[in-house]
Amino acid sequence: MMRKAGSQKGEGQRGLAEAGMSGLELEMPLGSIGPQELGPPRLVEPPVALPAHLGHRDRMRRKLLTAGPGALADYELMEMVLFLALPRQDTKPIARALIDRFGSFANAIAAPLDQLRQVEGIKDAGAAALKTVHAAALRLAGAEVRNRDVLNSWDKLIDYLNAHVARATVEEVHVLFLDTRNRLLADEVMGRGTVNHTPIYPREVVKRALELQATAMILVHNHPSGDPTPSRADIEMTAEIKSAAGIFGIVLHDHLIIGNGRQTSFRREGLL
Repeated sequence: MMRKAGSQKGEGQRGLAEAGMSGLELEMPLGSIGPQELGPPRLVEPPVALPAHLGHRDRMRRKLLTAGPGALADYELMEMVLFLALPRQDTKPIARALIDRFGSFANAIAAPLDQLRQVEGIKDAGAAALKTVHAAALRLAGAEVRNRDVLNSWDKLIDYLNAHVARATVEEVHVLFLDTRNRLLADEVMGRGTVNHTPIYPREVVKRALELQATAMILVHNHPSGDPTPSRADIEMTAEIKSAAGIFGIVLHDHLIIGNGRQTSFRREGLL
């Protein structure tokens, strides 16, 4: 039997009321959406698992920020430096390889570029990151001795020299030129040689002191062997520079030999 549309609508509303849905408003008549209009069912893809090293990085960051840098081993600190340069790479194996090769975090960041590049995984980005950290460490150490009487800031001076020359692979002779208040005017390399010998010329040292209007100096050189014991040549060269500088009223305060975590002061040893 045919029914009017109005009567069908009324029956539909009564059915909704009986189902407890009388408060809903229909935006379109019932039966107006066919199966073909719903489209095929959509598949929900499972979440993609993140690489394990990304979770490891988050844990390392939390460890640094909550426990401080002292809670990190050398290889962990190295990992964090490499995070910034190699964001898509697992840096843990590279960090361990660097520590194994150079022995410590400090030795690794101070290593020559050609040696760093020999470590698997270290290319320009990684090498640049390590050298940036090294440069920052040198600047920080330098800031601790600038505009100070270095004779009264001896521990900070030793820290500065350890950072600058202790890990050099060949001998370097530095001269610290000081003003009348023993403040650092300049730290200059006056000679660079082999693993056990560096030529230095007293005349050139004194000439540079006069150019800088320095009134005092401290000689510094490293022993790549790590043993800061002075050689006979070290003692003789020091005496020659002291004599040449004295002619112009320039005082030689000390000669320091920097080894691996150790140093020798000529003044304290009675050699000056």
